[in-house]
Amino acid sequence: MVAGEASGDLLAGLLLGGLRQRWPGLQAVGIGGPQMAAEGFQAWWPHDKLAVRGYVEVLRHYREIAGIRRQLRERLLRERPSAFVGVDAPDFNLDLELQLRERRVRTVHFVCPSIWAWRPQRIEKIRRACDHVLCIFPFEPALLARHGVRGTYVGHPLAGVIPLEPDRAAARAELGLGEADEVVAILPGSRASEVQYLAQPFFEAAALLRQRRPGLRFIVPALRPLRPAIEAAALRAGLAEGLQLLDGQSHRALAACDLTLVASGTATLEAALFKRPMVIAYRMNAISWQLMRRQQLQPWVGLPNILAGDFVVPELLQRDANPEALSRAVLDWLAAPARMAAVREQFTVLHHQLRRDTARLATDAIEKVIEG
Repeated sequence: MVAGEASGDLLAGLLLGGLRQRWPGLQAVGIGGPQMAAEGFQAWWPHDKLAVRGYVEVLRHYREIAGIRRQLRERLLRERPSAFVGVDAPDFNLDLELQLRERRVRTVHFVCPSIWAWRPQRIEKIRRACDHVLCIFPFEPALLARHGVRGTYVGHPLAGVIPLEPDRAAARAELGLGEADEVVAILPGSRASEVQYLAQPFFEAAALLRQRRPGLRFIVPALRPLRPAIEAAALRAGLAEGLQLLDGQSHRALAACDLTLVASGTATLEAALFKRPMVIAYRMNAISWQLMRRQQLQPWVGLPNILAGDFVVPELLQRDANPEALSRAVLDWLAAPARMAAVREQFTVLHHQLRRDTARLATDAIEKVIEG
């Protein structure tokens, strides 16, 4: 198995739980993180080696990443696993899956690459690289079938983990927050490159919000390796006091908050499953941004908006993701309780659509691939 970042590690950890129930003696090896390790996974390399996004950023790390893929491929071809499961990270995994499948190692890709949103030409590589694709959105298997790719809708694992009715009061009590507090969760990303581009404008927006709404509370879940950069950005923004920095605990933060300022990515879907209004933002290297925009097929980048087919929550990208605009978007939510209630209802419907027994359905599909 290979998972290339924190969100992939979470998905892979959930999948491993189901695989171990089916095969108690399972050996799982490759690239992964702490959630996978908790399920007995043996990581030959840590998942954060692959946690790089954007064309320019990938080029800077290309030699190291290519070296890891080459060594992993050679080791897997020697050991001949029953199956290889690539969890997201399509730029890394699809090439590896293609090389393994050519040598008759069965390959499964978990999370259909978003060919419906951008880079539709990738479907040909998927067809050649994957014996099967595990899809987390209901419309994806039919799309893959039109191109000769077998896929199974397994639901989104997070929809089974996150409760339909999050316990806001309990989360607040655990974090020392009052029931009447207005709370904003700030999630500037799970990659170093995201924190580099987003932490500063996010915290400068929080400083503006504090001026305009002094009682507002801010909670910030931070992965341990990213904590120093996040703390430094908060300090530069003048938020040394009154900012509650958490060690991870993103789900607790989302359960406790009234709304969230969040980097585009899996965290936006997590926020939707917690029924939290949000402001989605993203910034990256300017060259990477121009290259990605040319391949974008839809007007939305945030998963909640893509799934709804509408701008149900605001998106502020690149130059638009500036402190003034971000703070104004947060204030707009706080000033519109009826709008907040309406989007919570939309997210409840979405949660029901995505809620399946993902681990069992995925394990069933993997078992069929192994049996041929």
